[in-house]
Amino acid sequence: MVQLRLAVFALASTIVLAACAPATPAAATAAPSGVPTIPEPVAVQLDAATTAVLVLDITNVICTPRPACVQSVPKIAALLKKARDAKVALVAYSDTGGTSQVLPEVAPQTGDPKVSGRADKFFNTDLDKILKDKGIKTVVVTGSAAHGAVLYTTFGANERGMTAVVAVDGISVGTGAEAFGMTVAEWQVLNEPGFANATNKALDPGHVTLSRSDLVTFK
Repeated sequence: MVQLRLAVFALASTIVLAACAPATPAAATAAPSGVPTIPEPVAVQLDAATTAVLVLDITNVICTPRPACVQSVPKIAALLKKARDAKVALVAYSDTGGTSQVLPEVAPQTGDPKVSGRADKFFNTDLDKILKDKGIKTVVVTGSAAHGAVLYTTFGANERGMTAVVAVDGISVGTGAEAFGMTVAEWQVLNEPGFANATNKALDPGHVTLSRSDLVTFK
Protein backbone atom coordinates (compact mmCIF):
# COMPACT_ATOMS: atom_id res chain seq x y z
CA MET A 1 0.00 0.00 0.00
CA VAL A 2 2.79 2.41 0.91
CA GLN A 3 4.54 1.72 -2.39
CA LEU A 4 1.32 2.34 -4.28
CA ARG A 5 0.80 5.69 -2.53
CA LEU A 6 4.39 6.72 -3.34
CA ALA A 7 3.91 5.80 -6.98
CA VAL A 8 0.67 7.79 -7.19
CA PHE A 9 2.34 10.78 -5.53
CA ALA A 10 5.28 10.66 -7.97
CA LEU A 11 2.93 10.49 -10.94
CA ALA A 12 0.86 13.41 -9.65
CA SER A 13 4.00 15.48 -9.07
CA THR A 14 5.17 14.85 -12.63
CA ILE A 15 1.81 15.94 -14.05
CA VAL A 16 1.81 19.15 -11.97
CA LEU A 17 5.36 20.06 -12.95
CA ALA A 18 4.59 19.47 -16.63
CA ALA A 19 1.47 21.63 -16.43
CA CYS A 20 3.37 24.47 -14.75
CA ALA A 21 6.34 24.44 -17.13
CA PRO A 22 6.33 27.39 -19.55
CA ALA A 23 5.31 26.46 -23.07
CA THR A 24 7.92 26.84 -25.81
CA PRO A 25 6.55 28.97 -28.65
CA ALA A 26 6.53 27.14 -31.96
CA ALA A 27 8.28 30.05 -33.64
CA ALA A 28 11.23 29.75 -31.30
CA THR A 29 12.06 26.24 -32.47
CA ALA A 30 10.99 26.48 -36.08
CA ALA A 31 13.84 26.18 -38.58
CA PRO A 32 14.21 28.95 -41.14
CA SER A 33 12.69 28.17 -44.50
CA GLY A 34 16.00 28.85 -46.27
CA VAL A 35 17.78 31.68 -48.03
CA PRO A 36 16.19 32.59 -51.37
CA THR A 37 18.20 32.02 -54.54
CA ILE A 38 19.52 35.18 -56.17
CA PRO A 39 19.41 35.15 -60.01
CA GLU A 40 22.76 35.26 -61.80
CA PRO A 41 24.04 38.64 -63.06
CA VAL A 42 23.12 39.37 -66.67
CA ALA A 43 24.76 41.31 -69.48
CA VAL A 44 23.52 44.83 -70.20
CA GLN A 45 24.36 47.36 -72.90
CA LEU A 46 23.69 50.95 -71.88
CA ASP A 47 23.23 54.20 -73.76
CA ALA A 48 26.20 56.26 -72.59
CA ALA A 49 24.40 59.52 -73.34
CA THR A 50 21.66 58.85 -70.78
CA THR A 51 23.58 56.82 -68.18
CA ALA A 52 25.27 57.81 -64.94
CA VAL A 53 27.66 55.73 -62.86
CA LEU A 54 27.29 56.23 -59.11
CA VAL A 55 30.26 55.53 -56.85
CA LEU A 56 28.87 55.46 -53.34
CA ASP A 57 31.09 55.91 -50.27
CA ILE A 58 34.27 54.35 -51.66
CA THR A 59 36.21 56.38 -49.13
CA ASN A 60 38.92 55.95 -46.55
CA VAL A 61 36.27 56.04 -43.82
CA ILE A 62 33.79 53.49 -45.23
CA CYS A 63 35.78 51.33 -47.66
CA THR A 64 39.31 51.06 -46.28
CA PRO A 65 38.29 49.24 -43.04
CA ARG A 66 36.30 46.64 -45.04
CA PRO A 67 38.44 44.05 -46.85
CA ALA A 68 35.58 43.12 -49.18
CA CYS A 69 35.20 46.74 -50.19
CA VAL A 70 38.92 47.10 -50.87
CA GLN A 71 38.72 43.99 -53.08
CA SER A 72 35.86 45.56 -55.05
CA VAL A 73 37.80 48.73 -55.91
CA PRO A 74 39.65 47.31 -58.98
CA LYS A 75 36.29 46.17 -60.39
CA ILE A 76 34.82 49.63 -59.89
CA ALA A 77 37.90 51.21 -61.44
CA ALA A 78 37.62 48.97 -64.52
CA LEU A 79 33.93 49.83 -64.89
CA LEU A 80 34.69 53.53 -64.58
CA LYS A 81 37.33 53.32 -67.30
CA LYS A 82 34.85 51.70 -69.68
CA ALA A 83 32.25 54.32 -68.83
CA ARG A 84 34.61 57.26 -69.25
CA ASP A 85 36.05 55.85 -72.50
CA ALA A 86 32.48 55.65 -73.82
CA LYS A 87 31.91 59.25 -72.67
CA VAL A 88 29.16 58.33 -70.26
CA ALA A 89 26.94 61.30 -69.42
CA LEU A 90 27.89 61.47 -65.76
CA VAL A 91 29.97 59.91 -63.00
CA ALA A 92 28.78 60.98 -59.56
CA TYR A 93 30.18 60.27 -56.12
CA SER A 94 29.01 60.24 -52.53
CA ASP A 95 30.53 60.26 -49.08
CA THR A 96 29.22 60.36 -45.54
CA GLY A 97 30.56 63.81 -44.79
CA GLY A 98 33.34 64.93 -42.50
CA THR A 99 36.91 64.48 -43.66
CA SER A 100 36.38 61.32 -45.71
CA GLN A 101 38.23 61.05 -49.02
CA VAL A 102 37.39 59.02 -52.12
CA LEU A 103 40.04 56.36 -52.70
CA PRO A 104 42.56 57.39 -55.37
CA GLU A 105 41.94 54.33 -57.57
CA VAL A 106 38.43 55.63 -58.30
CA ALA A 107 38.96 59.32 -57.62
CA PRO A 108 36.64 61.94 -59.17
CA GLN A 109 37.77 63.85 -62.22
CA THR A 110 37.26 67.55 -62.76
CA GLY A 111 33.55 68.30 -62.94
CA ASP A 112 32.35 65.06 -61.33
CA PRO A 113 29.73 65.98 -58.69
CA LYS A 114 29.73 64.62 -55.16
CA VAL A 115 26.96 64.57 -52.55
CA SER A 116 27.19 63.89 -48.82
CA GLY A 117 24.62 62.01 -46.81
CA ARG A 118 23.69 58.80 -45.09
CA ALA A 119 22.26 55.67 -46.72
CA ASP A 120 19.82 57.26 -49.18
CA LYS A 121 21.97 59.63 -51.20
CA PHE A 122 18.88 61.36 -52.58
CA PHE A 123 17.74 62.42 -49.11
CA ASN A 124 18.59 66.06 -48.34
CA THR A 125 20.98 66.28 -51.32
CA ASP A 126 20.73 67.61 -54.86
CA LEU A 127 21.46 64.23 -56.47
CA ASP A 128 18.03 64.09 -58.10
CA LYS A 129 18.57 67.49 -59.72
CA ILE A 130 22.10 66.57 -60.80
CA LEU A 131 20.82 63.48 -62.60
CA LYS A 132 17.77 65.15 -64.14
CA ASP A 133 19.80 68.10 -65.40
CA LYS A 134 21.92 65.60 -67.35
CA GLY A 135 18.88 63.74 -68.73
CA ILE A 136 19.84 60.55 -66.94
CA LYS A 137 17.52 57.58 -67.49
CA THR A 138 19.73 54.78 -66.16
CA VAL A 139 22.11 54.64 -63.21
CA VAL A 140 24.84 52.05 -62.67
CA VAL A 141 25.31 51.67 -58.94
CA THR A 142 28.52 50.67 -57.17
CA GLY A 143 29.62 51.23 -53.60
CA SER A 144 29.49 50.26 -49.97
CA ALA A 145 27.64 49.25 -48.03
CA ALA A 146 25.45 47.05 -50.21
CA HIS A 147 22.70 46.94 -47.58
CA GLY A 148 23.04 50.67 -46.93
CA ALA A 149 23.94 53.26 -49.55
CA VAL A 150 23.56 50.87 -52.49
CA LEU A 151 20.19 49.48 -51.43
CA TYR A 152 18.52 52.75 -50.49
CA THR A 153 19.96 54.88 -53.27
CA THR A 154 18.97 52.29 -55.85
CA PHE A 155 15.41 52.31 -54.52
CA GLY A 156 15.49 56.11 -54.60
CA ALA A 157 16.44 56.03 -58.27
CA ASN A 158 13.53 53.71 -59.07
CA GLU A 159 11.14 55.94 -57.15
CA ARG A 160 12.21 58.79 -59.42
CA GLY A 161 11.53 56.84 -62.60
CA MET A 162 15.06 55.70 -63.41
CA THR A 163 16.21 52.23 -64.39
CA ALA A 164 19.06 50.91 -62.24
CA VAL A 165 21.88 48.45 -62.81
CA VAL A 166 23.75 47.16 -59.76
CA ALA A 167 27.22 45.79 -60.48
CA VAL A 168 27.41 43.01 -57.92
CA ASP A 169 31.22 42.82 -57.95
CA GLY A 170 31.36 46.56 -57.28
CA ILE A 171 29.31 46.45 -54.09
CA SER A 172 30.28 45.08 -50.69
CA VAL A 173 29.57 44.80 -46.99
CA GLY A 174 31.62 43.96 -43.92
CA THR A 175 32.67 40.59 -42.53
CA GLY A 176 31.09 38.09 -40.14
CA ALA A 177 27.35 38.37 -39.62
CA GLU A 178 27.28 41.60 -41.63
CA ALA A 179 28.26 39.64 -44.75
CA PHE A 180 24.66 38.41 -44.94
CA GLY A 181 23.82 41.98 -45.90
CA MET A 182 25.06 41.24 -49.41
CA THR A 183 22.35 38.61 -49.91
CA VAL A 184 19.77 40.90 -48.34
CA ALA A 185 20.70 43.75 -50.67
CA GLU A 186 20.75 41.67 -53.85
CA TRP A 187 17.40 40.06 -53.04
CA GLN A 188 15.79 43.32 -51.96
CA VAL A 189 16.73 45.38 -55.01
CA LEU A 190 15.12 42.72 -57.21
CA ASN A 191 12.02 42.56 -55.03
CA GLU A 192 11.34 46.18 -54.17
CA PRO A 193 7.65 46.70 -53.41
CA GLY A 194 6.16 48.25 -56.52
CA PHE A 195 9.39 47.91 -58.51
CA ALA A 196 10.05 44.17 -58.55
CA ASN A 197 12.16 42.39 -61.18
CA ALA A 198 12.43 39.06 -59.37
CA THR A 199 13.69 37.12 -62.41
CA ASN A 200 16.41 39.72 -63.13
CA LYS A 201 15.21 40.57 -66.63
CA ALA A 202 17.88 42.70 -68.28
CA LEU A 203 17.09 46.42 -68.18
CA ASP A 204 13.48 46.00 -67.10
CA PRO A 205 12.35 49.66 -67.36
CA GLY A 206 12.11 51.50 -64.05
CA HIS A 207 13.42 48.52 -62.10
CA VAL A 208 16.77 47.00 -61.07
CA THR A 209 19.02 44.61 -62.97
CA LEU A 210 21.84 42.75 -61.26
CA SER A 211 24.88 42.74 -63.52
CA ARG A 212 28.67 42.63 -63.15
CA SER A 213 31.45 45.00 -64.15
CA ASP A 214 32.61 42.78 -67.03
CA LEU A 215 29.02 42.32 -68.25
CA VAL A 216 28.29 46.06 -68.49
CA THR A 217 29.00 47.72 -71.83
CA PHE A 218 28.18 51.13 -73.26
CA LYS A 219 27.17 52.29 -76.71
